[in-house]
Amino acid sequence: MFTRRKFLGVSAAAAAGMTGAGLTSSCSSVLPAPDVQAAGFGQDATGTVQVWCRAATQSGLTDLVKKFNASQDRLTVELTPVLDAQYVTKLATAIRGRSVPDLVDIDDINSMLFIYRDAFTDLTEPLAALDFRDKLSPGHLRLATKDDRVYGVPYLADNSMFWFNTELCDRAGVDPDQAVKSFGNLLDAARKFRKLGDDIYAWSFPANSPGALGFVVQPMVWAADTDLIQGTIPDQSGHIVGNDAVTQMLELHRQLWVDGLVPRANFSDDASRWGSDFRAGKIGIFPSNYSVVVSASDKAFHEKVTPRLLSGPDGGAAFFDGGDNMCIPRGARNASGAWEFVQFALDLPQQIDLPAGGYTPVRSDARTPEFAEKYPLATLPLERIQEGYAPTTLSYNLLYNQPDGPWLQMFRRAVFDGELEAAMKEAQQNYDRILGQGQA
Repeated sequence: MFTRRKFLGVSAAAAAGMTGAGLTSSCSSVLPAPDVQAAGFGQDATGTVQVWCRAATQSGLTDLVKKFNASQDRLTVELTPVLDAQYVTKLATAIRGRSVPDLVDIDDINSMLFIYRDAFTDLTEPLAALDFRDKLSPGHLRLATKDDRVYGVPYLADNSMFWFNTELCDRAGVDPDQAVKSFGNLLDAARKFRKLGDDIYAWSFPANSPGALGFVVQPMVWAADTDLIQGTIPDQSGHIVGNDAVTQMLELHRQLWVDGLVPRANFSDDASRWGSDFRAGKIGIFPSNYSVVVSASDKAFHEKVTPRLLSGPDGGAAFFDGGDNMCIPRGARNASGAWEFVQFALDLPQQIDLPAGGYTPVRSDARTPEFAEKYPLATLPLERIQEGYAPTTLSYNLLYNQPDGPWLQMFRRAVFDGELEAAMKEAQQNYDRILGQGQA
């Protein structure tokens, strides 16, 4: 299985050439939109539905397709996995060639690349007709919304949180609820963990993986109700210099490094073995996701961990609303069949099963008593679903997933070299430049 931890480490090229003018030239001819308000749309469809999915989430989609095809005999879904690093380019090429799949399961962060270029179908009305519309992840929907019209629906969530080793908490006298109330409290907790012994560290972060690092660190800024990007497309710019939350986030990680509260291996950690130190019981606080912590460990370890939402300088809460959106490209030949499959994917029986594959449902009402009993460590982001966020921008990959991108360069220069002011100034310039080019 191509897991998110692998994807976050290797996805730098996913859309590097496909922002702004690059995507415009690939999607220059707008295809006809399906009539989603036609009578019977999304009901009793026949024929074949061609679905593209991300290789990163292929296993979950494969099972979903098998269930759907077995549930009736008039509509067949055919699944085509696409490597994440090729997804944006391949879809843009299909649109330009006027031969598109009926449905795309796309990384939610990339949804706006195509929505902004009028490549996806407006699903506002069929979405509004769903009786659970208000239960869907607002973070995912935000990434699929332009001018108050919605062009995609969430399918699965991949959320970042703090994970505390409760066994180490007991030994160190750390209360997770108190620790997340401020960066100062987190630092105090970190020092208590480190006193447990030479082989026990307070914290761990993948400092040489831009995608994974952004996944777990950005929410510590968002928890302060701010972002590293300001404005809306097409007038976005960086919000680095003068942003106190960014400054304090970098100062916290600098202190963790200087005081030896994190392993030296974090310097070169590319997320290829992400979480192995935490699962070995050697880390007190670990920012990561359900898959890395829970899916990759056994039940005995599950009983030793507890999640909390990522917090900011003075508390607050946020988590990265990663995962997939499902979108119907304009020009789809069987849009009605595609929408029928989407509805099946969003039904509670399918949603409630998602943690088995390492993901979280996108419906808050999936947190039933039965769900909580079966997947107790997956309930927190559903309880606090409003706290999920990810930035809506055309330049996410260039900013956050490139090894030489401004996000990683700023973090490493500030944390490891101690040149915080210079790092932020350089990042501001590069964020402004990349965002400007992407919106051209």
